[in-house]
Amino acid sequence: MKGDLHQVLIQPLLTEKITALREQGNTVGFLVHPDANKIQIRQAVESLLKVKVSRVNVVNIRGKVKRLGRFVGKRSDWKKAFVTLKEGEKLELFESV
Repeated sequence: MKGDLHQVLIQPLLTEKITALREQGNTVGFLVHPDANKIQIRQAVESLLKVKVSRVNVVNIRGKVKRLGRFVGKRSDWKKAFVTLKEGEKLELFESV
């Protein structure tokens, strides 16, 4: 993953919170690789999606412990990135939703 920006962004996130942030403040959300940092996320969004990024906020989310009868398991930890775009920038990926 060190030099490959295609592995940084895994998928866009479409939740109620991210939809509200997109409508009010031009912020979009992505599920990103757990080892990615803010600089790599910014570079990936700017180069792959051809938009200018104003700010990147990152949240690490712990996987929940789940039980099925006597078996106990844990969901994987994951990382979420809130990417704020500069004024006037739009992503067609999110506009149709």
